[in-house]
Amino acid sequence: MNAINHSIPATGTGFGRAFTENFLGEAPSWYKLTIAAFLIINPVLLYTTTPFFTGWVLIAEFIFTLAMALKCYPLQPGGLLAIEAVLLGMTSSDAVYHEVTENIEVILLLMFMVAGIYFMKKLLLHVFTKLLITVRSKTALSLLFCGVSAVLSAFLDALTVTAVLISVAVGFYAVYHKVASNKQTHPEHDHSSDDHVVEYHRTDLDQFRAFLRSLIMHGAVGTALGGVCTLVGEPQNLLIAEKAGWHFADFFLRMAPVTMPAFAAGLLTCILLEKTGSFGYGAKLPTAVREVLANFAAEEEQKRTQRDVIELCIQGTVAVILVLALAFHVAEVGMIGLMVIVLLTAFNGVIQEARIGHAFEEALPFTALLVVFFAIVAVIHEQHLFEPVTNFVLSLEPEQQPGMLFLANGILSMISDNVFVATVYINEVKAAFTTGEITREHFEKLAIAINTGTNLPSVATPNGQAAFLFLLTSALAPLIRLSYGRMVIMALPYTVVLSIVALACVVYAL
Repeated sequence: MNAINHSIPATGTGFGRAFTENFLGEAPSWYKLTIAAFLIINPVLLYTTTPFFTGWVLIAEFIFTLAMALKCYPLQPGGLLAIEAVLLGMTSSDAVYHEVTENIEVILLLMFMVAGIYFMKKLLLHVFTKLLITVRSKTALSLLFCGVSAVLSAFLDALTVTAVLISVAVGFYAVYHKVASNKQTHPEHDHSSDDHVVEYHRTDLDQFRAFLRSLIMHGAVGTALGGVCTLVGEPQNLLIAEKAGWHFADFFLRMAPVTMPAFAAGLLTCILLEKTGSFGYGAKLPTAVREVLANFAAEEEQKRTQRDVIELCIQGTVAVILVLALAFHVAEVGMIGLMVIVLLTAFNGVIQEARIGHAFEEALPFTALLVVFFAIVAVIHEQHLFEPVTNFVLSLEPEQQPGMLFLANGILSMISDNVFVATVYINEVKAAFTTGEITREHFEKLAIAINTGTNLPSVATPNGQAAFLFLLTSALAPLIRLSYGRMVIMALPYTVVLSIVALACVVYAL
């Protein structure tokens, strides 16, 4: 009997330890305690304060999970917060479903377009390796990444371009990491672990990470610079254009007084950051890494068979089809992505389910996270968290409204989601125009302020734009040590410059 009594606490203790170890897995203990505290405090706040206040606390908690993405993938802690919000009645499952269906284009894009880009990796790695080896000036290379990303995003889509950047950077990193680990003969080398990195390669590897971080951030900001310019650049652009009755050329021309100066200012900022080496920029490509990449390119050329050449040609042809299909918007982006998957796998002989499945590994976790994000957006919508700001802006004098609307959209987009913020504000402004409260000319000024406000200042935080959030939660981020905080710091100079230039244009050029 004594033995039995003695074994109960031991079993209980073991069970408790196992439970805490399983909860959020390998995340630090302080992180687990923080998430547990969030889950406990939310019901208390809801019943002792107001749903409005608790809603803002929930947003802050969710942003915390994004900020700590390298400690624990945000899907699990963010998902627990979202589930709790539904159970507490701060939103409903129907409202979450509505937000998801409203953004089905983005979800399909992530599911299929990112997977489609996976099957173009050989071509992308080939092209960008040549570029990296040929262009020796880091400033010129950074400007190229930023400018090309902007142009592509204007005609394609920011998430698609970000997926290309991620794929290319992971390819570069994997090539050098294998050499740094003396694992050239191991085709299945794990480039996420530094356990086998040779000591004298570590300094070059750290510098290479800094080099890739700066290139990727220039490219990511470039997607915002280009995405704001055209009707197809960002999801909210299409919505705003529809409400305003603008076609492709109309949209571009009306946005140009703000977007073109912002684009020029963004490129100038890119140059200055590389020249000064501030805010985490300026790292050069180490000579040893350049040699490894050059040798890799030469080896690939030597061992390339006729079948490999045909594969590259197929990928190049499909890339052209992709650009044309997106530019002319022949179908929703996700459907075009599925077409790319079918064409590339069919003509390059990828017909096994297991080989196709690898293409979806990168995008589907983020797709799930995005659905959780839409649950938080549903809370914002259900609790009318942005309503005070909306009412304040629309109560101002007409000449003050464009500038204040730009600032309001920018700040709220940093906190939540630029697509949601744009949707809320364009609907409010359209309602004011329909009821005759504002003129057509003033409505167009406000629409321009909403579009530029949600697209440009939102580069400040990873949760401001889907492309930035995708980058933060991608397989690349931990490889190059790109955390939430580091992204915010590296984006800061761009945020300040773009916000000031765009705001000045909204106030004085419209």
